[in-house]
Amino acid sequence: MHVPPPFSCPPWFADRSPAYVTHPIAPGEEVDLLVVGGGFLGLSTALHAREAGLSVRLVEAARIGSGASGLNGGQVIPGLKYDPETLLSQFGDELGETLVRFAAGTADAVFDLIDRHAMSVPRGRSGWIQAAHTRTALEAQRERNRQWSARGASVALLGEHEVGEMTGASGYLGGWLDRRAGVVDPLALVMELARVAGENGTLICEDDPVSSLRHTGGLWHATTRSGAAVAAKKVVVATNAYADGLVPGLRESLVPLHSFQVATAPLPPELDAAILPHGQAVSDSRRILVYYRKTPDGRLAMGGRGRQSRPRSASDWRHIERAMTRVFPALKGVKIDYRWYGRVAVTPDHLPHIHEPEPGLVTAAGCQGRGVGLMIALGKRLARYAAEGDRRILPLPIQPIRPIPFHAMRQIGVAGAIAWYRLLDGLER
Repeated sequence: MHVPPPFSCPPWFADRSPAYVTHPIAPGEEVDLLVVGGGFLGLSTALHAREAGLSVRLVEAARIGSGASGLNGGQVIPGLKYDPETLLSQFGDELGETLVRFAAGTADAVFDLIDRHAMSVPRGRSGWIQAAHTRTALEAQRERNRQWSARGASVALLGEHEVGEMTGASGYLGGWLDRRAGVVDPLALVMELARVAGENGTLICEDDPVSSLRHTGGLWHATTRSGAAVAAKKVVVATNAYADGLVPGLRESLVPLHSFQVATAPLPPELDAAILPHGQAVSDSRRILVYYRKTPDGRLAMGGRGRQSRPRSASDWRHIERAMTRVFPALKGVKIDYRWYGRVAVTPDHLPHIHEPEPGLVTAAGCQGRGVGLMIALGKRLARYAAEGDRRILPLPIQPIRPIPFHAMRQIGVAGAIAWYRLLDGLER
């Protein structure tokens, strides 16, 4: 099993042997589809492309699960940042309706796939709570509830007493419950995706990043760091927040953020019974939100935004630990067993982006914190697009890559924005 670097170890990074099989790239190898990146998006694309009859080679730069797919909080949340009526207004009735239906079903895509392939993935589906810390947030949730209820979604508004009872937390004025959501062990899910994709014929290569892509003679030719080469009719680049220079401009079109998380020691019985007794996942309504859930072994795992540079010591997680005791005062003094961080990709418009800079070269990025459901569901659509070539299959329009101006200064700007939003959050009641 991949050993993560210091301060990057979630509790689910147990010593487990991968169940998937890897295959080095053979000399002269040619496939229908090359997938670059072995996270949720890449593996879902590969698996569904094999089911559509394509031959598939997947190349992962490091190890399966070592990136955001293994390091995330495991919350499976449907929908997007925007509610249905906003999406309809922005994209028009036809495409907007396609996007709304797609977003509504992203959690179903995850749990249905797990069940269909009998994947060994610890999971629960008790829903997700968006907890409101202000009256303004409550009003926004009332509007969100109206729109999704009108579409038959299993959602509900929560009063102050209800959100307190369901979370065990203090300081919330109410909340919104989306019963379509759930939680998974993210590392187990990505490793099981690799196992099933491999058993279905996907050829997986690890620890060998693709260093160049060029199109010649009607094929895409990829060369890896080790010098291995593979030719493919089509390519899907599924690197998301870990985008490098392989697709020109892609890295500069995304804002990478670090998500810092901690997990407590297993909670004593009285706290375990009081905190998230029904197993929901939670995010709050702050500008710099915190999100949390219980793990199967009874720990509380909480995350939020952290420093833009690589952490240097355990003190870099102090802001998450303070947030934990603010939300759950009874946890003061409870030992923190795990601290880790990962990278997420945010787009300027807070929507996922699909690009096809050249015919046959497709990439998608920008999860905005909902990557588990979004990327697995999107992988199925990208696979069908690779197989059939019909753009109407895609839930979003293909758009040009638009690098962010002064992208090199992003870390300074993002760090300043986070500090300002954190100050505003602290002033609100």
